[in-house]
Amino acid sequence: MRALEALERNDISRLPGGIYSRGLVRAYAEQIGLDPEATVQEFITRFPEASLTDGSQHVRAEEVNTDPPSMVARRLMMAAAILVPIALIIGLSMLVRLAGW
Repeated sequence: MRALEALERNDISRLPGGIYSRGLVRAYAEQIGLDPEATVQEFITRFPEASLTDGSQHVRAEEVNTDPPSMVARRLMMAAAILVPIALIIGLSMLVRLAGW
């Protein structure tokens, strides 16, 4: 919502930057019935720095996911590597108690 409001106000400092800004402009143009490619080209011409940079320094960190997918996958794998053995140990200990071994 913040990005759409910023786009309507021409406040490029609130846009995520780079390909994300161009994608937002393209999707917005499609929704309001404009030619998406022409609108993106106009955006690039008018705001070249916003359309080429990786992101705006003014966008808060919680608004943009900065973890690359590989880091997220690594964290999930680490959590699974810790939780699965714990669950197995608890499950086996309960089975041993129920079986009376």
